[in-house]
Amino acid sequence: MTAPQQAVTVLGLGQMGAALAAALLDRGHPTTVWNRTPDKAAPLIERGARAAATPQEAIAASPLVIACVLDHGALHTIVDPVADALRGRTLVNLTSGSPEQAREAVAWAGSLGAGYLDGAIMTTPPGVGDPAMMFLYSGSQEVFDTHRPTLAALGDPLYLGTDPGLASLYDAALLGLMWSTMTGWLHGTALVGAEGTPAAAYTPVAIRWLTAVAGFLTRYASQVDAGRYPGDDATVDVQIAAIGHLIHAAQDRGIDNALPELLRTLMEKAGAAGHGQDSYAALIEVLRPAPGGPAA
Repeated sequence: MTAPQQAVTVLGLGQMGAALAAALLDRGHPTTVWNRTPDKAAPLIERGARAAATPQEAIAASPLVIACVLDHGALHTIVDPVADALRGRTLVNLTSGSPEQAREAVAWAGSLGAGYLDGAIMTTPPGVGDPAMMFLYSGSQEVFDTHRPTLAALGDPLYLGTDPGLASLYDAALLGLMWSTMTGWLHGTALVGAEGTPAAAYTPVAIRWLTAVAGFLTRYASQVDAGRYPGDDATVDVQIAAIGHLIHAAQDRGIDNALPELLRTLMEKAGAAGHGQDSYAALIEVLRPAPGGPAA
């Protein structure tokens, strides 16, 4: 016989919260939902969710409570008045926030006698429930292991470590990577588009190139960890010359050059610091804070 699926409560039914609840329902989890505006629960009730009238009722309904609200302030506004209801339960907080807020939250939850995991959702609402989409978690290993089968209903659950701030820190770092990559793609799309090439024609070539770039990242990671940057593939000086061609081509076609100009400035800064014959990974040395600086 198949064991019954774990009951779960979802606090917050914005686009993302509603997607979380829907994914849990799709996997057969008895799901209780609460939202400040009750009308948002209607589509989920039609799919089998139970609507709670109050946050206290919602928390009491399930051993596992997933929160996805506007921010940590909103979470405390909802939960603090009924905090005693969390005792003996687990709160998985998928509300966006900072590493510092996550560390404060785990202490707060512990003082209430509740388990806690901080999480980050690395997809948009339509991707929730897709096992290829990453959900990042940090905090108690025991709590994660206990609830991993349930969390897998939302996407691929990746555990980063016991420091509760890691999920939000990775989230910020990965969003930075996403924005940089997408803006680089848009700059390239504008450049080739100036000669009449459609984005749909350029993009498959760009994606194939990103596969090669992923290989560069894998190789450079060990260089960054070792603090040694052998320029045996392409040096910073070579990259400075190459980006000059990009800037000139874009300038001649009226394309905004803010992004490549920023990149060239960083390369030149690395070159001036003595890394001209090192690999591109040496730029980490100008991105990191100086020894004894604010982050030291």
